[in-house]
Amino acid sequence: MKSLEMVSGSAGQTRNIGIKLGKLAAAGDIILLVGPLGAGKTCLTQGIARGLGIHEYTASPSFVLVREYQGKLPLYHIDLYRLDKIEEVTQLGLDDYLYGNGVCVVEWADKGWGVLPEEHLLIEMQIVSPLKRRLSFVPRGTRYLKMLSKLKSVPHGARK
Repeated sequence: MKSLEMVSGSAGQTRNIGIKLGKLAAAGDIILLVGPLGAGKTCLTQGIARGLGIHEYTASPSFVLVREYQGKLPLYHIDLYRLDKIEEVTQLGLDDYLYGNGVCVVEWADKGWGVLPEEHLLIEMQIVSPLKRRLSFVPRGTRYLKMLSKLKSVPHGARK
């Protein structure tokens, strides 16, 4: 499977997709999110957190860049929105998160292409209408091919 596309018709459906991802996640997983403002990146991350057993509110870390949450695995929620240059990303010292024992979710990952790991699950999010979002999942690496195969087999009512 090269990729998977889903359409979500609500914030709740987007969170549910995230819950499924969180339940499939393993230590060391890296999930990269790309899309415009309002595409649902933080909403999807809230679902991933819930799937990891995190019940704390998951806010966007735009002003602190990284938030860490504890569940069955740690969740490292990274937001590169406020960064303008790749040098700023390299100076953050993200290796402890990216190569740690938790699950890393990076919003605005396109700002860090040159320094983020080559193996990851890329999720490109597009706004189709005020409530509808298109999510394109692109696995980069064997681990993420397997993850996507499992995600595809889980019913959630948002597949295209």
